[in-house]
Amino acid sequence: MKRRIIITLVEKKGNGYCHHGHRIGDRFDYETDRGRLCPMAMRVAFPYMDMLRYGGSPPRAQNGKIRFCCPDSDVIQVETIRQAAIIPC
Repeated sequence: MKRRIIITLVEKKGNGYCHHGHRIGDRFDYETDRGRLCPMAMRVAFPYMDMLRYGGSPPRAQNGKIRFCCPDSDVIQVETIRQAAIIPC
């Protein structure tokens, strides 16, 4: 059984705009929204997803959440990633 992986855009630190059109509050379910998430953000998210799926413990921010940043230096959007309900087989 595997759990859903949910990625949520929670913060923006740069002054630019997301070239893929993402905004704070956007939420992505990895199983159903794979093509919607920006490829640059997905590349950063993938190791965290692997750790969550296979029982690892990803590094956490001071608030206890798993956070990562989009690598676009003009935008610097911050996403959280978490596990959700189990996917039925």
